[in-house]
Amino acid sequence: MKNADLLIAVNTVWVVLAAVLVMFMQAGFAFLEAGLTRMKNAAHIAGKNVLIFGVCSIVYWAVGFGFAFGDGNALIGTSGFFPSTDAFLSVGAAPFTFFSTIPGAAGYLFEVVFAGVSLAIVWGAMAERAKLWVYIVFGAFFTVLYSVVSHWIWHAGGWLYSIGMQDFAGSTVVHYQGALAALAGAILLGPRIGKFGHDGRANPIPGHNMPYAVLGTLILWFGWFGFNPGSTLGVVTGEHIGYFGYVALTTNLAAAAGAMGGIGVAWLVLGKPDVSMMLNGVIAGLVAITAASGFVAPWAAVVIGAIAGGIAVVGVLGVERIGIDDPIGAVAVHGMAGVWGTLATGLFAVPALASNLATGSGGLVYTGSFHQLGIQALGLVAVGSFTFTASFGCLWGLNRLWGIRVEEHVETAGLDVAEHGMWGYPEFYIPVPGGYGTESHGHLVGHTHMREPEPDSVEKAELEAA
Repeated sequence: MKNADLLIAVNTVWVVLAAVLVMFMQAGFAFLEAGLTRMKNAAHIAGKNVLIFGVCSIVYWAVGFGFAFGDGNALIGTSGFFPSTDAFLSVGAAPFTFFSTIPGAAGYLFEVVFAGVSLAIVWGAMAERAKLWVYIVFGAFFTVLYSVVSHWIWHAGGWLYSIGMQDFAGSTVVHYQGALAALAGAILLGPRIGKFGHDGRANPIPGHNMPYAVLGTLILWFGWFGFNPGSTLGVVTGEHIGYFGYVALTTNLAAAAGAMGGIGVAWLVLGKPDVSMMLNGVIAGLVAITAASGFVAPWAAVVIGAIAGGIAVVGVLGVERIGIDDPIGAVAVHGMAGVWGTLATGLFAVPALASNLATGSGGLVYTGSFHQLGIQALGLVAVGSFTFTASFGCLWGLNRLWGIRVEEHVETAGLDVAEHGMWGYPEFYIPVPGGYGTESHGHLVGHTHMREPEPDSVEKAELEAA
């Protein structure tokens, strides 16, 4: 085996491993979203992560991968649709010449899990009131939308890549896009029943399981070590061997700083160190460093993460204040933090690291030039206009034709039983042998489904005589 072949083999192992870590983030989203919503929707909220990843995987194989990374022009890939054996086994060959260090199959696997994450973000703001079929139809549409923007920013021939936009692993491509579609959906769906009073004030609708939300956040943090470091697409990056280790370092620092920023700002603003805001801070820190992780110094990663944690707290409260119901905080955590992370790269990018990655130039802090910051802002405006307009238009059309929100009685009963004919926690709703309320758990007061005991024969006779 030649050294070049050995390097491709090692690259492939690393990229596939990173892809598996990113796919595991779906479990993190399932726990986080189920924990931050109500018990009556738990199975629906968690289960849709499996459904949407299935939809995304098929659509991305059929057309999305070709739009995103197929050979084409500055706006879109025009080849590589319904790819088969030859395209997936080749390295650096048409239609996927972009992947010069790994086979096309490894490239597909790594990129499809990113598309799945972006799609998972969409439903956070639409939770507890969207019809199940909307996940499928809009999921397919959004996968295509996502792929087009991926081409702009990540493909070497994309127009934003060509002018030097820096988005190492997707603060804009993945998180900002997902949040834009989420915002469009939340606006069109309207708030959940009872979320806002007649005076316009928001009523709290707490999630049913905070430990689930904590576990989900930890899984996401863990998976992010595939998300950002895996975006090196190899073990050698520019002139540096094992550069993915450096990317993992900046990623971890930003997440830690986000936790501190989130809980600190929550303590100041709310008067209590809110656990959910700390979790939002962690994710916001990770979202923000996603664009910058390969470009910035460790100290900058701490600054980016800490500010992102504060943005998450203020953003969640701000979104609620203007009358938008976002149960998971997707618009603030993924959207606002994604914007901050993209702009922060234009501020803090180290010139030597930008040169090593052959993308853009140094940031304002190092160069005194607004050039890179301007490119980052241009990318945000272009992606924001395109993705929000297309998402809103698609969801508006679906809403006009068939309605995308469940009926009031369905929302009241809960999507678990109304949409799926089952419960995430059946023992709290129906008698289950050996479950809550039976003799096995008779000590649990308040969770009873037992009927009154039948009178014995003597008591029955006395009752009848009376």
